[in-house]
Amino acid sequence: MTLNLNLPPELEHELFTEASQLNLPLTEYVLRILTARQVSENLPKTGAELVAYWQREGVINSRPDIIDSQTYARKLRVEAET
Repeated sequence: MTLNLNLPPELEHELFTEASQLNLPLTEYVLRILTARQVSENLPKTGAELVAYWQREGVINSRPDIIDSQTYARKLRVEAET
């Protein structure tokens, strides 16, 4: 679907600046904003819903190279402290 919008110049500049910072075309950035709106309206309400959401989004098991997450977290904490 094609949609033409007449945006106020200030809003257009703000959106263009944000898109540029993410190295995205303006159209893709606006599409991401509109998609995020749907997600924010349907936020998980329980722990189980949150885990299911993370699984759908590919966050869980996204780092197969990390065998022991607690050891990895400890290592990151030590690196951050030094």
